[in-house]
Amino acid sequence: MRIRMLTFRDMPSNRHDALGALFDERPAFAAEILTDLLRVELPVGAPARVMDGTFNTRPSSDLQADKVIALGPAQDPAHAIIIEFQQEWDARKRDQLPRYAAALWLKLQRPVTLLVICPKDAVASRYAEPIHTKLPGYICQPFVLGPNQIPVITDPSEVAAHPELATLGIGAHGPDRKATEAFTSGLANNDYAGRYYEHAYGMATTPVKRLLEETMKSSTWIVSPFGKEQLAEGMQRSLLAQLNARGLEVSAAERERITSCSDADQLEEWVQRAVTIEATADLFS
Repeated sequence: MRIRMLTFRDMPSNRHDALGALFDERPAFAAEILTDLLRVELPVGAPARVMDGTFNTRPSSDLQADKVIALGPAQDPAHAIIIEFQQEWDARKRDQLPRYAAALWLKLQRPVTLLVICPKDAVASRYAEPIHTKLPGYICQPFVLGPNQIPVITDPSEVAAHPELATLGIGAHGPDRKATEAFTSGLANNDYAGRYYEHAYGMATTPVKRLLEETMKSSTWIVSPFGKEQLAEGMQRSLLAQLNARGLEVSAAERERITSCSDADQLEEWVQRAVTIEATADLFS
């Protein structure tokens, strides 16, 4: 495995943002996914950078990809990778993907690879199908990364060596205490541990969030002020999302009380109460 060391929440925007942040912070991760997990041949050793994801098909419209990574020199890239994050099947979105690839190829005149990341196996399988266009001879074949292609990492040393992949795995799979403990332990000496935790928390489902919170509370590095802040912020977001999902109105004062609380035990108690309360005010009774 050549992946080198250097964000899924229930709310789509947070999962989407957390995923995007992984590639913003280290664009080479996109190339490593394609070469190491999906066996795609790409330029070896080419520097990677995030580039503008807007490309135009005038006179029709602008296209906005989730993320575009260029491999090679800024003025003369050798290859481009379009990344799309798709949580659900969308036939209209699928039909746009060949346009994305064609428009970027016309703009750069360089090979373009399309990578679609999906949090569900069933969705990933559908996006992996070849896309037949109405242009004779043009068949677009996306490379798709779903849970089946993302390993569950249970060795802390592997987490330390491949933190982005470990973060992606926490977000892509269901609750796994061994994997969560390895994730926490493996990041103990990583200067960016808080960010990886935040991205994993942002991508995780609610059961995984609970396990992360439980594991992080008993970890060694989370006792730092920065770690405590990350844990508290994650629990605050989880609580507010839960109240929103239940249709409970949150006043400005109640929101302020939640977001200003840094006590993980208190936040955990509120999260548990939020399951059964009839009004947000009952949280604080």
